Amino acid sequence: MINLSSFIAFHARRTPDRPALKYRGEEIAYAVFDARIRRVAGWLAAQGIGAGDVVAVLMKNSAAFLELVFATSHLGAVFLPINFRLSRDEVGYIAGNAGARLLIADEELAANAAGAKIVVLNEAAQQSVTRLAGDAPHAPMHVRQPSDLMRLMYTSGTTDRPKGVMLTYDNFYWKSADQTIALGLSAETRLLVVGPLYHVGALDLPGIAVLWHGGFIRIERNFEPETALGAIAEDQLNAAWFAPVMTTAMLTCPTRERYDVSSLKWAIGGGEKTPELRIRAFSNCFRNARYIDAYGLTETVGGDTFMDAGREIEKIGSTGRAIAHVQIEIRDEDGKALPPNVNGEICLRGPKITRGYWKDPDKTAAAFFGDWFRSGDVGYLDDEGFLYLTDRKKDMIISGGENIASSEVERVIYDLPGVREVAVIGLRDARWGERPVAIVVLAEGARLELPALTKHCRARLASFKVPRELIIRDSLPRNPSGKILKRVLRAELETSE
Repeated sequence: MINLSSFIAFHARRTPDRPALKYRGEEIAYAVFDARIRRVAGWLAAQGIGAGDVVAVLMKNSAAFLELVFATSHLGAVFLPINFRLSRDEVGYIAGNAGARLLIADEELAANAAGAKIVVLNEAAQQSVTRLAGDAPHAPMHVRQPSDLMRLMYTSGTTDRPKGVMLTYDNFYWKSADQTIALGLSAETRLLVVGPLYHVGALDLPGIAVLWHGGFIRIERNFEPETALGAIAEDQLNAAWFAPVMTTAMLTCPTRERYDVSSLKWAIGGGEKTPELRIRAFSNCFRNARYIDAYGLTETVGGDTFMDAGREIEKIGSTGRAIAHVQIEIRDEDGKALPPNVNGEICLRGPKITRGYWKDPDKTAAAFFGDWFRSGDVGYLDDEGFLYLTDRKKDMIISGGENIASSEVERVIYDLPGVREVAVIGLRDARWGERPVAIVVLAEGARLELPALTKHCRARLASFKVPRELIIRDSLPRNPSGKILKRVLRAELETSE
């Protein structure tokens, strides 16, 4: 028998009073959490949800979010978390493409809910969906097979439509096993979750794997640097995942010295090359903790490499070495393996890697060299197997931990009158890691200024995708085949900053 809710039930029997979660001051014991999961599963069943059905959520962080993760699995249904920053059109496409039977949305986000039958959670229900479920009977657990679909997660691609990543129970099992080995997860792990739970980093790095061991998770609804520092101090938390922008915000928080954060033992970062100064500043603030650079993808449930303890400065710029059950090779365009210290496409193989994209056999086929998954990222392995990420083949921008497909933004800008050519790139940003910048070539006599560009894009894109800077140029650099050379643009603009 395999089911996410089975290990919650196990801990509820063995250590019923042990705290599993804390949200907005309420500590939830394993026995209480288990009962809530069963009741919420019963409520979902009453809504017509059964094995294989897709349940989407458009929610900020809450205890209710995790209740739905486990209750959906309890029924054998498929969980679909949707980025709450997306526009109504984007949400509608994802829910519709996934064939979601139900979309559960926070009240404050309900205006953007579309594409399925919608249930709105008020503030009380966000604390626990059982307040909506009422007296719904407990539902029996549905037995799943390792190859059964557990979750869909939509990730930005190089086209204007996101792709649905299929994740199975097998993927989750091996992800949890490998993170246990790499991070030493146990019942004593006390994790802070401040990143958005729709994101693979917050949900799975290590996320709910902590509950697999009977550990403890404190959930914050939103990230605020002082709130995060206070949570670590108050509940003696010893583990965390932070997007780079979060780390920077805490390190520059003027009140950080008020909080005793000595309990923190490690925090996972990643998503960009971590500067040496940030690693040293982290060590000065969190004196008992190490900053663990990592590399991972939604398609691999995150966490494919982790930096070795004590080698952070020696291997600056690296994201560490592959975990136990993941192999990494660098390959050329023809799929041929490359030697150490030679740049090529980062390819991965292992049991936690997706079997492909939902309803998209062509993109699935293109994503693999045999059984090797093609990340679309460019990098190299050194002689010791440490991975260095050097470029993003897919021209993805990562801003504040969010993925932005540059081609999607470009298509929107091309709709503006007078735009002849456009390239959207990511430039280094002290706060966000990268910021999206639009470089535009205008037709003769046309005019375009940033306010007009911003207004146009905000009406069609999630706010984090809107370019924060507009540069007008006479031409864009291109290679002999006519492709815009974004690497050249990045180099020119970063040199001039």
